[in-house]
Amino acid sequence: MSSVWQTVTENLVFVLQFLGLVAAIFLIAYGVEKAVKKRTGDKERVLATRKVVVIGVFSAIAAILMVLEFPVPFAPSFYGLDFSELPALVGAFAYGPVAGVMIEFCKILIKLVLKPSSTAFVGELANFAVGCVLVLPASIIYLAKKTRRQAVLGTAVGTVLMTVFGTLFNAVYLLPKFAELYGIPLDSIIAMGTAINPAVDSVTTLVILCVAPMNLLKGGLVSLLTVLIYKKLSPILKAAGKR
Repeated sequence: MSSVWQTVTENLVFVLQFLGLVAAIFLIAYGVEKAVKKRTGDKERVLATRKVVVIGVFSAIAAILMVLEFPVPFAPSFYGLDFSELPALVGAFAYGPVAGVMIEFCKILIKLVLKPSSTAFVGELANFAVGCVLVLPASIIYLAKKTRRQAVLGTAVGTVLMTVFGTLFNAVYLLPKFAELYGIPLDSIIAMGTAINPAVDSVTTLVILCVAPMNLLKGGLVSLLTVLIYKKLSPILKAAGKR
C-alpha cells in the first residue's frame, strides 16, 4: 500500500511541476510579447477573443500530428519524430508567442484524450518544453520585425536552441525522471540506445548521438515547412483573427 501511495505522490508532484512550468512559460511569453508590442507601437491585444477559436483548431491539428509520430532509425523506440510544432509555430507567427504557447499546451491536453500517456507524462512534458523552446524565440524574433528574413533567422535560432535545450533537458532531468517513475534502471535505457548505436555507453552519449540529431532534424523540417507555407496562410489567419 505504501509503495502505491508513493507512486501516486511522485506522479502528482511531477504533474504539478509540469503545470508550474506551463505557467512560467506562459508568463514569460506574455511579458515579452507585451514589451515587443509596446516598443513597436502594436496596439493589438495579446490574446483577442476572436483568435481563441483559431488557436483551438490549431491545437487540435497539432494534437493529431503529435499522435502520428514516426520512429527514427538512430534513436530508441520511445523517441519519435512528429510535426506537432508546425501548427504551433504558424499560429505563433500569426498571433504572437502567447498563442504559440497556448497551442503547445492545449495540444497536450487533446492528445491525452486521443491517446493516453505511455511515458508517465514525461514524453508530454518533453514535447511541450522542447516545443516552446523552438516556438518562443522564433516567434519573438519574427514579432520584432515581420519579414521573411526575420522568419528564417527566428526559426534557425529556435532550432539551435531547441536542439541544445532538448539534449541537456533529457540528460539532466527527463531520462532520470522517466527511469524513476517507471522503476526502470537507467542502465536499461542506455542499453536500448547501445542496441542501435554501439557508441552509446552513457546518458551523455545517448542524448548526443540520439536526442540531438532528432531535435535538429525535427526543428529543421518544421522550420522549413513554416517558412514555405506561412506567407500563403497569413492573409487567411489574419482575417480569421479579426472576424
